Amino acid sequence: MVGGGGVGGGLLENANPLIYERSGERPVTAGEEDEQVPDSIDAREIFDLIRSINDPEHPLTLEELNVVEQVRVQVSDPDSTVAVAFTPTIPHCSMATLIGLSIKVKLLRSLPQRFKMDVHITPGTHASEHAVNKQLADKERVAAALENTHLLEVVNQCLSARS
Repeated sequence: MVGGGGVGGGLLENANPLIYERSGERPVTAGEEDEQVPDSIDAREIFDLIRSINDPEHPLTLEELNVVEQVRVQVSDPDSTVAVAFTPTIPHCSMATLIGLSIKVKLLRSLPQRFKMDVHITPGTHASEHAVNKQLADKERVAAALENTHLLEVVNQCLSARS
């Protein structure tokens, strides 16, 4: 374990995570720029929203740590549903709930209100996946968490652009 770094400023749980290459930016098509053409929300658009969220423990994005991948994003624009599975870097990651909350807040702030969101841990990748998923699925718990000014500040740090 190594000291320093991260939002908490304490010891790192995963001091040497694997770092993955960022995928390229999505080219914008003429149809997407045309305001007269309806533009449905797809998995790549959701991935683009969440890929640059900062990890709470490392100066890296969730994409760079392979916590989020486009293949684990499912969207049905007609049904107004979005499902995001995320994979913590280690099975006992204590930041899993904070990461899930950050993803959920980013989506809540970015998507039309008609969308139902399911943010959950990729099955079999975390020791407490059931408990974390239960917390993330509970609207009242999420709302209460976001009323906690310290927790909201930490989430906002995860969502802010790195300088």
